[in-house]
Amino acid sequence: MGLLALFIAVPLIEIALFIQVGGWIGLWPTLGIVVVTAVVGTWLVRSEGAAEIRRLRRSLNELDDPTEPLAHGAMILFSGALLLTPGFFTDAVGFALLVPAFRRFAFRELKKRIKVTSFTYGETSGGAGFGPGPQQPRSPQDRVIETEYEDVTPPKRPTHGPSGWTRH
Repeated sequence: MGLLALFIAVPLIEIALFIQVGGWIGLWPTLGIVVVTAVVGTWLVRSEGAAEIRRLRRSLNELDDPTEPLAHGAMILFSGALLLTPGFFTDAVGFALLVPAFRRFAFRELKKRIKVTSFTYGETSGGAGFGPGPQQPRSPQDRVIETEYEDVTPPKRPTHGPSGWTRH
């Protein structure tokens, strides 16, 4: 029921804001603001998204819990969709989601409602994953296996003769 109310309320809010702002400043400035916010929003989403991808990579490389960088990335993606949607209300929410302090606040509030049992990196799961199990800090050196090898792959042989189009 809440989602239905949201799908009805947001377009009504946007229409009301377009009428109000258009009445105050006129049609062309209103449309100009919508286009400028989409362009600026796209640029900000790219830069914030790139920074968050770097945070996620660092988190995965250090075998840390990637939950927060993933949540921030999802919020940035959602903000991009909101900023490309024409409207003042969606732009305000989209720009708010691009502010790291607001994302941290939103993440803390979401974290109160969602519980993850654990994040493990272990031998049984074949790598990183979510699930029950002891959380033991591991360093990347724990996964290093020193060995020597010899390539025994047979050389590839042609499966057919020359085509006749070239000379050998």
